[in-house]
Amino acid sequence: MTMVHHSDEASSPDHLQRKLNNRHLQMIAIGGAIGTGLFMGSGKTISLAGPSILVIYMLIGGMFFFLMRALGELLLANLHYKSFVDMAYDLIGPWAGYYIGWTYWLGWVLVGIADLSAVINYLSFWLPEGASFSPTQQAMISAGCVLFILGLNLLTVKLFGEVEFWFALIKILAIIGLIGVGGYMILTHFQAPHGEVVSVSNVWSHGGMFPKGVSGFLAGFQIAVFAFIGVELIGTTAAETKDPEKNLPKAINAIPVRIILFYVLALFIVMSVTPWDHIRADKSPFVELFLNAGIPVSAIIMNLVVLSSVMSSMNSGVFSTSRMLFGLSKDGQAPSALGRLSKRAVPSNGLIFSCIFIMGGAVLQYFVPNTMEAFTLASSLCVILFISVWLLIMACYLRYRKLSPELHAKSTFKMPGGVLMAYVVIAFFLFTLVILALEPDTLKALYVSPLWLVVLGVSYHVFYKPRMKKLGQETFD
Repeated sequence: MTMVHHSDEASSPDHLQRKLNNRHLQMIAIGGAIGTGLFMGSGKTISLAGPSILVIYMLIGGMFFFLMRALGELLLANLHYKSFVDMAYDLIGPWAGYYIGWTYWLGWVLVGIADLSAVINYLSFWLPEGASFSPTQQAMISAGCVLFILGLNLLTVKLFGEVEFWFALIKILAIIGLIGVGGYMILTHFQAPHGEVVSVSNVWSHGGMFPKGVSGFLAGFQIAVFAFIGVELIGTTAAETKDPEKNLPKAINAIPVRIILFYVLALFIVMSVTPWDHIRADKSPFVELFLNAGIPVSAIIMNLVVLSSVMSSMNSGVFSTSRMLFGLSKDGQAPSALGRLSKRAVPSNGLIFSCIFIMGGAVLQYFVPNTMEAFTLASSLCVILFISVWLLIMACYLRYRKLSPELHAKSTFKMPGGVLMAYVVIAFFLFTLVILALEPDTLKALYVSPLWLVVLGVSYHVFYKPRMKKLGQETFD
């Protein structure tokens, strides 16, 4: 097993600095687990799958816990790994590092584009009934959001950590508030404006737990998987995390509790207050809950919270794409300009490069003014890309187990279930890809995704391999 060595001179302007502490890392992990897919996408998943969405979230959450344990063991087995680019390059080969890095970059660009659709949707809350933003207004709002996030990230990594800390804290307090208000409504048998008495029985009394049958259950997977994108974000912060041996395990082991609290319990409360068949696919059920409670001020506050959640998701996405480009550049897999750091030790060129592409979301808002259609298109494609990244992470784990049994033996953070569970996770994600072919919306994205493989294959053989051969690195898979 070849070690990937980068100098540890944190003071050098050519190296990322370890400025993120446990407080930041915990909140980045939480922020990754609570995103646009939950706040905006849950309305559509509930309309597709009904109460079975609770089972879907528990299934996906369980798989992600094992994925993150595998990633955690790999990162701690070799602290020279700065992200999964180094990991894939080292354990599988240069092509794997190239693929996982650029695909993760494009995936987060698409998340940013989907987030812009969500911003428009949430801002529409303040428009008069029946009114909507014009395509030009949507494009201008989108461009403003991208420039705002770019400005934040061009400062320092510590500021990114602080901003993400407060964004995540707002989301946590909002969900706890929602659970509290919803719980009170259940205990007092509150009668909602739609006429239903609030009760936990609303979850299963409108057609059972699987009212849409197997097809509805499977249809709920796409946006549910999208909701979990960002949980693996910890893997891109490894190079900027203080005391990773202590802080990474803490953040990863807290994932199951977060999933139960933020996904399962929150959506159980939502469907107890508003029966699933009364929840609108194009609205956030979190905002609608407070409207049904007759607390319009709280609905306004919750709308601001979900808006901040979208900005948090974009903030994380822009951060992670720039770090991925930095790693690719250092390995010779991206233009060297993308590996240059500013005086604040921030990969400013990578940030600007990523934001230029996220600006494509402003163009999408102009030509596809239907925000839910634009959201579904962008989120479907990025789910496919992220699944391929997650599959490669698990392939890295299997390769590590084969090549370095001694490192696994002395690991203090072993993945539960080991190799067998790795194959279970791989089978689950492959099954999810098959499910995506069953829905017309997601099938479009499956048809388009091979184009990315062609682009990567051509660029790898035309630009990267010749460049490496010039440097005397002749070994390629």
